[in-house]
Amino acid sequence: MTPQFGPHRYDAGPFGPEHTDAYRGARLEVRDLTGARFVDCDLTGVRVRDGVLVDVDLSGYVERLVVNGVDVTDLVAAELDRRHPERVQLRGMRTADDFRAMRATLEALWDGAVERARRLGDAALDERVDEEWSFLETLRHLVFVTDAWVSRTVLDEERPYHRLGLPQSWYPAADAAALGIDVAARPSADEVLAALHSRREVLRDVLGALTDDVLGRPCRRPPAPGYPEEERPVWECLAVALEEEVEHYRYATRDLAVLEARRG
Repeated sequence: MTPQFGPHRYDAGPFGPEHTDAYRGARLEVRDLTGARFVDCDLTGVRVRDGVLVDVDLSGYVERLVVNGVDVTDLVAAELDRRHPERVQLRGMRTADDFRAMRATLEALWDGAVERARRLGDAALDERVDEEWSFLETLRHLVFVTDAWVSRTVLDEERPYHRLGLPQSWYPAADAAALGIDVAARPSADEVLAALHSRREVLRDVLGALTDDVLGRPCRRPPAPGYPEEERPVWECLAVALEEEVEHYRYATRDLAVLEARRG
């Protein structure tokens, strides 16, 4: 088994209603792009020459990012690893015991984040920072992640989706509704936490029974209708579910720091 961690969040691509390749290969000279916002955009191969990059904020999957002739990819990854050692633990998973240990680490991290968020009050749990998901929306997404990457793929359940789960932003609302998901729901914190805990139990049960020889077993269902139809081994499905928790923990705590600062 050779884990490969990379972009598993299938971007808008042909799925999104705003998808267009009209700007592919575009050349923009002497343009004022101050304040421009790029969301779910594929910037592979983009070249910026003599640009003014002041107060620029980048996030996403990064591979070979060169700034003023310096490849900063490894520097950024090393700093993220320093701040979030759970990333290193994730990449080191090889055995069933490794997966169980990763789950224990994440449960402890998320328990701390939930406690921290609840101290801010219920209103803050629904507050978005810089147009990103609120804390509750993030937890709802983790519910969907477990349904999609554990219950549907590993357990081969056709329709495991919780009503309060939240798919990726590109996933069509009509398709989500057909799965019984209420994307527009405004649940309370207690409702979301109850859904999250129920999915934690699912993952605990799966990992509790996991053995090394099962890790390579192929899973034939895609995580949800609309995802690429391809076989994925058990280890990859579980790794995606755990990686989602690692990355969204990073986003959630980043935004919690902003909300805490706003409240003094």
